[in-house]
Amino acid sequence: MSTATQHLPVPRGRVRADLVYLGWQQVCPEPDPGPAPAPPESAELDQVSPDWLAAQRREQTRLARPAWLAAAACLTAAMLAGACWLAGVLNTGLAVLVSSAALLGAAACGREIYRGERALAAQVRAEQQRVSRIRAAQRSQLVARRQQHASQYREWQQRSSAFRRRPQWYPATLPASVHRVDVAGGTLPGWSALLTTIAVPRLAAGGSVTVLDLTEGGVAADLLAVAGRLGTDPLVWVLPADLPKLELGTGLGHEVLADVLALTVNAAAATATGTIDRGADNDGDPSSDAALLGRVLAALGPSATLAEIAAALRALGQIGGPGRHFSELTREQLDRLNALAGRGAERLAIDRAWAMEARLRMLAPLATAPASSSSSLKVAWLDRRAAAVGNAVLAAYLAIALTAVVRDSPAGQPWQQTICLLGAERLPGSVLDRLSDATDAAAAGLVLCYRSIPAHVRDRLGRGNAAVAFMRLGNAEDARLAAEQIGTEHRFVLSQLTDTIGTSVTGTASDSYTSNVGTADSVADTVSASYSRGRSRQYTPFFTGMRDANSSTACSDSRSITAGISAGTSWGLSTSKALGRSDSLARTAQRSRELLIEPHELQRLPPSAVVLCYPSPGRRVLLADANPAIMALPTATLAAAPDIATSQATSGRPSGL
Repeated sequence: MSTATQHLPVPRGRVRADLVYLGWQQVCPEPDPGPAPAPPESAELDQVSPDWLAAQRREQTRLARPAWLAAAACLTAAMLAGACWLAGVLNTGLAVLVSSAALLGAAACGREIYRGERALAAQVRAEQQRVSRIRAAQRSQLVARRQQHASQYREWQQRSSAFRRRPQWYPATLPASVHRVDVAGGTLPGWSALLTTIAVPRLAAGGSVTVLDLTEGGVAADLLAVAGRLGTDPLVWVLPADLPKLELGTGLGHEVLADVLALTVNAAAATATGTIDRGADNDGDPSSDAALLGRVLAALGPSATLAEIAAALRALGQIGGPGRHFSELTREQLDRLNALAGRGAERLAIDRAWAMEARLRMLAPLATAPASSSSSLKVAWLDRRAAAVGNAVLAAYLAIALTAVVRDSPAGQPWQQTICLLGAERLPGSVLDRLSDATDAAAAGLVLCYRSIPAHVRDRLGRGNAAVAFMRLGNAEDARLAAEQIGTEHRFVLSQLTDTIGTSVTGTASDSYTSNVGTADSVADTVSASYSRGRSRQYTPFFTGMRDANSSTACSDSRSITAGISAGTSWGLSTSKALGRSDSLARTAQRSRELLIEPHELQRLPPSAVVLCYPSPGRRVLLADANPAIMALPTATLAAAPDIATSQATSGRPSGL
């Protein structure tokens, strides 16, 4: 069923008794701060280009080449002069003069080369100083960018933390002045979520909740689990097995009880004959049945039970022999019953007694072993394993008897008493009208859930001061009628959280049988052989007379045989039933999909999504999520939604869910 029933921590805020909680709406008035700012790129600092240094070196070498050649020529001339002097070609004075001139020329060329090298070194130092200043400026800029990024990152962290802490899920509430909510469409898991969302706040506010589940699906199971965790001890009746413990309608007066039983017979007959969707005018006239039952109750006495009423109808209709009648009723009661119908109306009384006994016999065990305890949560549901005709009678009796009890109770605070009727489309329209009128007079809250929208439901959907909630509608005609009533101009945005949880609200059951037989045989035969032989010699110079030689031979042989046989048999039978559950505590700021209210969109709504139509003052339409697990989110609050949600809902602009 619902994913919400395992953990329900109290959200921020307090439950208000003057509001009816129908679901949750996501409101994001401020944009998401988005991803964290990107850090600055670590750019490489400038440095002296090796290519520039190589180019300067090549240029200096090219400029100094004449000086190097001239210096080489001068040194060569000096050496030649010295050689000539040694050979006696030149005298000493001339040799000294030529050598001196050549050396002076070489010195001048060396000086020129030295000046060029110093100029190149000064130029390189100047370039290095310039690059150092640029590197310092780049470092300061990088430090400034990093400081700016750190400041931006801190601001982003603050905005992101505030965004995560800020409430985004607000309750979709209904004023307590609206006494009825009509729910059209939906699945059993979706109804379970909606029922839990509505009932838990009412119980927390000190109210009482009565649930009549006519779907035969056990929709209130999740609500019972949550109520147990809240400290509430609910009263649960699974019918018809728990009919002896049920006291509903047993304290009514004879006239009211006769009216309740006559209406029950009439409603069950309408359900059996298929005239339930023809409106209240064709439901039949139960006045004659009520009159006959009133006379039967008067004949039985003030303490008549349902079992005695069924026995009296059998005696009046001559069902069974006299011996059985005397065993069920006293002689005085039988005498008074025989005097009920006159001679002309005897056949009519017998026919009506047959018809009423065929349906009311199902109620014979009612209140034969009543439970003495009381609770603020009462749940009665129909067992799907019971007979269909019997469940139809029980469904009609539960609704009609509860109507009589509500009419007999004094008016209280609005929604102090909450009645949830699931599967209301199975009841005739007149029964629904009487129940609605009774709850309005008693100021009790009424939730009517319809799986489909037949004709008698279509005419009553949203009638009066009632809110209408549309859930997933599988039928195309029902979806078209719902779209027309909502208005196709409304556009909404469905949250990814709703889609994710909605698709996981499932129940699965599986049976499996496994039988495995395995056999393994293995034989291994390994043969290995190795042979090695080595020889080495070492010689020393022949004149020492020494020689060393050695040799070695090795041989090995191994053989291994391994054989094994293994066999195994395993079998098993397993039956498992799993309840799909998905809790998401993550913030979902991204939008899942945007929808326009159209029939095909209503047919593919998530199970927990609800389109709410609020009554006056001012018609409002909004999209909500009925899954109570949302209250476990850290961004959920019970405070009122901001005005932006109201303006978006009333104008039909996109509203986040």
